[in-house]
Parts: sequence; C-alpha cells; structure tokens
Amino acid sequence: MARTVNLPGGTELPLIGFGTWQLRDTTAYETVRAALEIGYRHIDTATLYKNESEVGGAVKDSGVDREQIFITTKLRPQDARHARRALESSLRQLGTGYVDLWLIHWPTDRDALVPTWQELLSAKEAGLTRNVGVSNYSPAEIDLLTDATGQRPAVNQIPWSPAQHDPALLDEHRRRGVVVEGYSGLKNTDLNDPVLTEIAQRHAVTPAQVVLRWHLEHDIVILPRSSRRERIAANFDLDGFALTPEDVTAIDALTRTG
Repeated sequence: MARTVNLPGGTELPLIGFGTWQLRDTTAYETVRAALEIGYRHIDTATLYKNESEVGGAVKDSGVDREQIFITTKLRPQDARHARRALESSLRQLGTGYVDLWLIHWPTDRDALVPTWQELLSAKEAGLTRNVGVSNYSPAEIDLLTDATGQRPAVNQIPWSPAQHDPALLDEHRRRGVVVEGYSGLKNTDLNDPVLTEIAQRHAVTPAQVVLRWHLEHDIVILPRSSRRERIAANFDLDGFALTPEDVTAIDALTRTG
C-alpha cells in the first residue's frame, strides 16, 4: 500500500506501520522480516521495547534498501538528561546512521519538557534523525514545545480506537499540523461488537481489518502488531474493500460515553 502522509520536512510517512511492542528476541526479528516481505515499509520500535538490535538485523537482512524503510524509535523519559547518548545507542542497536522519526515516549517532568525537545531538535540538526515528535502528549504540551522553540512536533503517537475516537482532539492536532499515529487500536477494541462484525461480514473481511481501515479513513497512522504471519498480512491488506460513509459513522459512534 503506497498510502502516505507528508511530514513537515517532506518525508513521506507510510500510514500503515508495523508495531513491535512486546516482540522480543527471535520473534521480533522474524516478525519484522515477515512484515517487510509482505510489504510494510514503516517499522515502529522504542528503546523501552528492548528489540532494536533484532529490528535492525531484520531490516539489514531483508534485502530492502534502507532508504525505502521508515524507522521510528523512541526516547524513554528517564533518558532525557542524556538524550543524544540514548539515540546514539539506538542507532548502534539498529545498525543505521539515522532514524526517520525519533519520539519522546512520554512527557517528562514539566521542567524538562522544553530542554528535552531541544535535544531532539539538536539531533535532527545533526542528521541523526530526519523527523522528531512526541508520544502521549496533550495539545497543551505540544504548544509549550512549539512556543518555546518555534518548531512543532511532526507526530504525536497516542492511543486511538473506535472506543477512544475524539474528533475534537483530532482537530486540535490537524490545526497544529501534527500527524496523529494511533496505537493499540485493536487491543482497545471489542472485535466481537455487532456493529463491527456486521460490517466485516458485508465486506467479506475481518473485524480487525474493518477497524484498521476505519483509522485510515480518518488519516490516522496505524501500527498493528502480531507475531503471526497471516495476521501481519491481513493487517496490511486493507485496499481490497472500502468502508461506506455510513460504515464510518457507525464505527465513530462506538465511542465510549460517560
């Protein structure tokens, strides 16, 4: 799937990424290899996941040109005081001279928010990362970074699912020019919900595929994760059907109330 979103620096970010949280050792290596063979060109990892070396090995052994693969890793807040050293360690583990996106995994203490962001911007200036962003930040925290430095995060990676759908929050990001990456979209969804099963049956796909396609209809980057090759393939195979506007509205309405 060639569908991408342009980041501020001109980098094309594939809307379908492969998430690697909780994938370790041989499983991490084999699943990333499988994802790249299937056609994924966006791999999401983090220092916290402790699988960067396996991800890097899979990328290297895949035979796919490094320039064709968008790699994201993330800085742990506790590493904020030595952020550059943490990124250099990630690059060694990944076996690459740069990452395409480096995120702060969670907000740091308030007094460290801006200094940490400045460290990310410095790493970008040095060519160690092509884009910088955040994860689990509020619009107010994003504004704090932007106001202090004049440079906004390219991406905010936050939990997103039909149950957590928040059009107002999405609009807050769009108005700021910040791309939303949704994580745990399947984990936080009841895939047996009658609304999803009915739509899936009508389109001859799985409820998981319906949920992932729904994210794409809202231009939200998805990061599905699986250790099973057939599911990795199914999560990528989202072009063979289209949700109707009524389908999208019905899924939007699954948002939790109260």
